[in-house]
Amino acid sequence: MRRDPHRLADERFDLLVIGGGITGASIARDAALRGLRVALVEKNDFAHATSAHNSKLIHGGLRYLKNLEFRLVRESLRERRIWQRIAPHLVRPLPFLVPLYKSGSAARLTLAAGLTLYDLLSFDRGWLDDPSQRLPGHDWLKPQKALELEPSLEGPGFEGAFRYYDAQMYAPERLALECLMSAAAHNAVCINHIVATGLLIRGGRAEGARVIDTFRGESFDVQAKLTILAAGPWSDLFLERALGKPASHKLLRSKGIHVIVPAMTRENALTVATKHGHFFVLPWRGHSLLGTTDTAFTLPPDQVGVSDADISGFFDFINAHLPSAHLARGDAEFFYAGLRPLVDDGSGDTYGASRRSELIDHGKADGIDGLFSAVGGKWTTSRELAEQVTNTLAAKLGANLLPCTTARMRLPGGWIDNFDSFVARNQAAFPGIAIDHLARLYGNRLTNVLELASQSPELRTSLSSSGDIGAQVIHAVRQEAAMTLEDVVMRRTGIGQLGHPGAEALATVAELMAGELDWDAARRAHELIAIEANFRTQAEAT
Repeated sequence: MRRDPHRLADERFDLLVIGGGITGASIARDAALRGLRVALVEKNDFAHATSAHNSKLIHGGLRYLKNLEFRLVRESLRERRIWQRIAPHLVRPLPFLVPLYKSGSAARLTLAAGLTLYDLLSFDRGWLDDPSQRLPGHDWLKPQKALELEPSLEGPGFEGAFRYYDAQMYAPERLALECLMSAAAHNAVCINHIVATGLLIRGGRAEGARVIDTFRGESFDVQAKLTILAAGPWSDLFLERALGKPASHKLLRSKGIHVIVPAMTRENALTVATKHGHFFVLPWRGHSLLGTTDTAFTLPPDQVGVSDADISGFFDFINAHLPSAHLARGDAEFFYAGLRPLVDDGSGDTYGASRRSELIDHGKADGIDGLFSAVGGKWTTSRELAEQVTNTLAAKLGANLLPCTTARMRLPGGWIDNFDSFVARNQAAFPGIAIDHLARLYGNRLTNVLELASQSPELRTSLSSSGDIGAQVIHAVRQEAAMTLEDVVMRRTGIGQLGHPGAEALATVAELMAGELDWDAARRAHELIAIEANFRTQAEAT
């Protein structure tokens, strides 16, 4: 997928998507595969915000059963299986333990009933060809067995743990990228670092948007029959600026922070439920990912970040409910914050608010025909949302489209029948490279990276403890539209996702990118300064 912004100005499209997170990426993919001429613009990099800054889970939403949202849970469980099938390298099973401490028989029976219903609703969890992707039902582990699996569960009054299964994304930002690559393979024009500054409105109808190319400084129009906002927590704010009046539909923005610490468990994730919410301890790339908080956020979305107080408060909460944790500030190796764009039901309750999605027709809501917004929803159900959106847009266009195939068509790296065998074969052929890590990032597209690596010893050398190599940097620029150091270090690779990789590693990546993008010394210096913000808390940055 190459970055060619001139196509945006030179062509007229059926659909313009504003926003390159997972919602926009899924809509672009579905619409392009069904025959529409699609353009997508993203003001920063693809999946740079909410779509990357999450708990990295593809899950059914066990806790939504408490709100009797059975339809949402069933939809999520079905979509979980679809993601496992179309992206087997990026979405893998993950066992969860739910420990109980002095909970009593009533709480245990309630949880057992909920997990039994969860199993019934996920009746298709074994409908996958790869045996390693099939998910068992839940079971109860007595204290001794649970502690054998995870000694970190030890604590006063420990009664045992329920075990159930969901799925984890190895790299959500790359999963979104593969959706865009699939769209581009079907002639969609998907361009990052293009800022939509306003809508083109003539006679009460939206006909596209005015945009600026961040790097060239050029401003031009993108013309389209229909326009859809898929800008996540920015959607209603963009609409208010574009229309010059309050948005008809408001979003409730919920801030969630995540912190990466040294491994706290072996192979199992922990779901710890409390009276004041729940948190996860998730095994991820040899570390533990702790998530998440859930607080209302009322500042501009671009100002979201993690403060030292955020980390300290979250660690205090975890320490109070997981007796073995003993977390201190020095344990935080990396951290990030994201905003959940929730449909505002007027309650102001971000934790209890539904994760349902909504498609808004602004012809009806605001008198602007041809303009839509896709708001709310969750990562897991983004593909299904896109299918419903395309159905609606096709009716608006009066178009007879191809059937939806996104539930069956594998993503570009997903053509792997048995992932474990795939890794073993490639590891035997390339013993000096962290094949498991690269295979999870690229799937069957790994061959492209390994071909580059074979051209030079420096491209085979690990750049950081993550196991990423120089060939990935070249590949990211040439094939994945990476334009900044942050694009490569934080989203195309795992170089910066476990914490600061060191000045030497960053300088090496910048040098490799400079050779591909003709950066001068000033541009390299700018990139090296800019990326440091990813590794500082807000308190340190001010």
